[in-house]
Amino acid sequence: MAHHNTFAGNPLDRAGDLRNDPDWLAEQAAKPYAQALVLWEGRPLIEETGEGPRLAWLQMRHARALVRDREAFLGLWNDEPVFAIEFEGFIDPTDGPLAGLGAFQEMRAAAAILPAADAAMAGGAKSLFDWRRKHGFCANCGTLSETASGGWKRICPACGTEHFPRVDPVTIMLPVYKGGAEPICLLGRQAAWPAGRMSALAGFLEPGESIEEACAREVKEEAGLTVIATAYHSSQPWPFPSQLMIGLIAEVSDDQAQPDQTELEAVAWLTRAEARAVLAGEHPSIQAPPPFAIAHSLIKAWADEV
Repeated sequence: MAHHNTFAGNPLDRAGDLRNDPDWLAEQAAKPYAQALVLWEGRPLIEETGEGPRLAWLQMRHARALVRDREAFLGLWNDEPVFAIEFEGFIDPTDGPLAGLGAFQEMRAAAAILPAADAAMAGGAKSLFDWRRKHGFCANCGTLSETASGGWKRICPACGTEHFPRVDPVTIMLPVYKGGAEPICLLGRQAAWPAGRMSALAGFLEPGESIEEACAREVKEEAGLTVIATAYHSSQPWPFPSQLMIGLIAEVSDDQAQPDQTELEAVAWLTRAEARAVLAGEHPSIQAPPPFAIAHSLIKAWADEV
């Protein structure tokens, strides 16, 4: 079975064909068991239960009474409809109509505490609303577009152009060198990160570029290393705002890494034992990326190799 990163493994049937029918969507929203998860400015509403933190849910009819024109159909869960709504503005809805129903958490913090299925649904909803917020006007003619397909499409009423949610592909790779006394991996550090934090290297794919080519270019640009082989590990939907992280192990030709001082201010080579110490929080100077990040999965996969 493929490795599942946080924000992957969404349990919903997206009903991609059925959601194109407005009458079918209306029927789903009117069902008594139709539920909606709640976001406020990209933060999910979370409640404490006897089994730990969980997404808080509203009946769809209640959700629609609170928020107008900010809903999306997410899919079917055991044949029951699941929607999402989003509040906007500076006022926390739990200080008003949602008082006592839970608390809104920033998505990264939520990812660290929610069950996998909850995080996946919330992350997908956040990406969808982020796209709708930033792409309200037709890129072809500039006219205000209209929502369709339960929020998964926008149609321009003037020129008829259809617009769909975009996903930005990113290669994220762990460079490894096998030519020394023992295998080592490279971590890099951006200046804006918390003190001691280091992670895998990453960069966006450019037009006309394959995954392998993007991996090699980014490693060369950021660390001055030449990639000689790439191996796919896993991928991760990353809702900040809507990226697909493509996780790779990248074998490089030498260990003469030099940070470019633009993307990276420092780099460090680690043996497998040192990488395990980083992941365990036992390294004297390096902090690992958070467990919900695919970079953590890449480091762990390499460190645990026999």
